[in-house]
Amino acid sequence: MTTLRVAMIGYGFMGAAHSQGWRTAPRVFDLPAEPEMAVIVGRNAASVGAAARKWGWDGSATDWRDVIAREDIDVVDIVTPGDSHAEIAIAALEAGKHVLCEKPLANTVAEAEAMAEAAERAAPRGIRAMVGFTYRRVPAVTFLRNLIAEGVVGTVNQVRASYRQDWLVDPQMPLAWRLQKEHAGSGALGDIGAHAIDLAQFVTGLKLEKVSGVVDTIVRERPLLDSGSGLSGTAGAGYGAVTVDDVALFTGRFESGALASFEASRFATGRKNALQIEVSGDKGALAFDLEDLNSVEFYDRTAPSDRQGFRKILVTEAEHPYVSAWWPAGHMLGYEHGFSHQVKDLIEGIMSGTDPHPTFAEGLQVQRVLDAVERSSSNDSAWMPVTAGIHAGAA
Repeated sequence: MTTLRVAMIGYGFMGAAHSQGWRTAPRVFDLPAEPEMAVIVGRNAASVGAAARKWGWDGSATDWRDVIAREDIDVVDIVTPGDSHAEIAIAALEAGKHVLCEKPLANTVAEAEAMAEAAERAAPRGIRAMVGFTYRRVPAVTFLRNLIAEGVVGTVNQVRASYRQDWLVDPQMPLAWRLQKEHAGSGALGDIGAHAIDLAQFVTGLKLEKVSGVVDTIVRERPLLDSGSGLSGTAGAGYGAVTVDDVALFTGRFESGALASFEASRFATGRKNALQIEVSGDKGALAFDLEDLNSVEFYDRTAPSDRQGFRKILVTEAEHPYVSAWWPAGHMLGYEHGFSHQVKDLIEGIMSGTDPHPTFAEGLQVQRVLDAVERSSSNDSAWMPVTAGIHAGAA
């Protein structure tokens, strides 16, 4: 069997999740190639070495450029903060490596355009690039998309999408990199709002055409970070400015004319990881909540009036997307399974010579939506087009 040797650049929260995917996928799915966890890369030799041992990587390194130059590396998995995505991804593609890059694709539209162009140049050489919008691969989400494509809700009239967390409600939560524009690009909008945007476009098959919105920063100064792990951290001495948004609210209009409403917040008290979407059509409606990720809700408007009402569908049957490789019906999947599904789809795309989705071009489109929301907020929430060539950021 063909072996694909993988280098992962970065080793934080997403490094742990991606490692789970690389480690588990070949043991659950019959893949057309065997991924080998060759090397993990980080700036601190001791820390990245410990991560390699903990998560099952064969080795560790501190210079991503040296790793990308290695002839024995086939796939580069990028889980660093957004400010380094473009440089690493473009270098990897030019070196002939397949690339998986965490979302959002970049910190600016200009960077994302350069990445999409690099992926387009690499494609004729058989090199594939994919963005890590992992929630597409929750079986219930893929199933919901399939139902909409089958026409069970009819014509889509309206979409409501939100991603709400509460990990920043405490004003003493320290100033992590996700709260600094130079590293993260944006705050709740890009970090979690990007997921809501991608989910809305993925399940409906429609693209957003224009948006109107507002972003705001609720706590503008936080204690400096002493040490951090995942979304938590320990405060050190002194304070620093929060330079990204805490909450984003916006309306969008799809190319079909249908309206959508979006919310991205890290101040939604009591909501830990509530990515929610509801799609309303003229024949019915479908809804999903990540905090109840093994089910969808379905409303059939064509049923007799005395039998109408939302009903819960448990998405754990072998006929449901991805599920046949796992457990018997009713035995739940969790957050980490989406990363195994991501590896499966990436490897199958590489080996079949087809683009695994979402492509860098799809990631660029989401980046343009994010940029349009920021431009709208800076212009009294005026409607802004999601248009190629119109953007506020610069590489």
